[in-house]
Amino acid sequence: MANVLRMPEVAANVTEAVLHEWFVADEARFEAADPIASVETDKAVVEVEAETPGVVLRLLVPAGTQVDVGAPIALLGSPGEQVGDIDAVLAELGVAAATALTVPERRDVPANGSGGVAPDSGSPGPVPKVPEPGPEPAEAPPEARPAALAPEDGRRIFSSPLARRVAREAGLPLDEITGTGPHGRITRRDVDAAVAAGNAAPALAAAGNAVLARQEDNPVDVPGAVPAPARYPGSAPLPSAYTDAPHGRMRAAIATRLTQSKRDVPHFYLRATVRADRLLALRRKLNASGDVRISVNDLVVKAAARAHTLVPAMNVVWLPEALRQFTSVDVSVAIAGERGLVTPVLRGVDGMTVSAVAAGVRDFVERAKAGRLRQEELEGGSLTVTNLGMYGTEEFAAIINPPQSAILAVGAAREEVVVVKGRPAVRSVMRVTLSVDHRAVDGALAAEWMRSFVAVVEEPVRILV
Repeated sequence: MANVLRMPEVAANVTEAVLHEWFVADEARFEAADPIASVETDKAVVEVEAETPGVVLRLLVPAGTQVDVGAPIALLGSPGEQVGDIDAVLAELGVAAATALTVPERRDVPANGSGGVAPDSGSPGPVPKVPEPGPEPAEAPPEARPAALAPEDGRRIFSSPLARRVAREAGLPLDEITGTGPHGRITRRDVDAAVAAGNAAPALAAAGNAVLARQEDNPVDVPGAVPAPARYPGSAPLPSAYTDAPHGRMRAAIATRLTQSKRDVPHFYLRATVRADRLLALRRKLNASGDVRISVNDLVVKAAARAHTLVPAMNVVWLPEALRQFTSVDVSVAIAGERGLVTPVLRGVDGMTVSAVAAGVRDFVERAKAGRLRQEELEGGSLTVTNLGMYGTEEFAAIINPPQSAILAVGAAREEVVVVKGRPAVRSVMRVTLSVDHRAVDGALAAEWMRSFVAVVEEPVRILV
């Protein structure tokens, strides 16, 4: 029986999302747990899985389209089902008829994604926004053109609508981009990689320099033309050519949230210098005897959780109507992914072993790079740990990730001369900065937490308790 697959609500209070990519095509068969599509929210790309086997009767929304939650995105059928008049079936289900989409053939994707969504046949939902056809035939907009394009040499180029739009905005010809998708299809990631590699900049710079050279060597009076600015000996060079990379949804969301946090959350900061010799020695012992490699950051995350158990009044978040206190310690770990900064949450760190923390963080890092973090993994917690020590940064302050109440910024462990029992000595020290939401936490309470954290790091056996 034919059913309508609707845009899922992949996160609480999300009213719309971008249908990032289709993994199936019309008439493609799929099994239970197979990824059907991926949906892009402000924080992550979430795969939509099939809960039962079936067949795709028609895709209703092209990849790269922003869709309201609950709007129809595909018509699915039972395994082996064939429908003669799909438009009539859509009308019976209360969905406006849509033109079949040109999408790549189905590719094999491991069935270990997230966000399983079953097709439904319930009451009709919102209808996708599809441009009304004009009274006369007109050229289709770029987003609606077929995915197969033909350059001058006659070679067909397959690309997703989102990839074509981003390439067009970046000034990159599709025939100069290598596609890594099925059958050489160009995806958004391929365009982003081409832009990052600077494929557009040399061409623009060469074109701009050529125009300047022609203006200087062969000045011509052209009606309406703006004369080239004069350059004098010793004057500053003319501006260089540049490219503008459009903001992705995640980058725009990060900018919005951090601006809101800095504007609306009253930050105050506490700084401390921690002697890290014993922490580094503990790490060496753990790595020498264990199967899971432990990083300094893993130990810091565990130490921060230990400080939360010693000072439970810090394990809170500010809500408009109440101060919420948690019974378990959930800690976010800042990870720099290819699409931007993400902060997945480790649950119950106070009850985890150090090796479990290390395994959990490593899993987050791998899935963040692949864009496979689940939305629920990015929500919750009262504290974030962000570490730039691996880049050699000695000290920095971070912006709180709402609605959390604090973020701990960790610098590199470096050898410095310190005073030990009245004498100078070389020790490994690490500088940390705690940014705190003053609405939820007072200064004395934050100072008590920082004192406990420093004590745990300097006596790291307490991390293992």
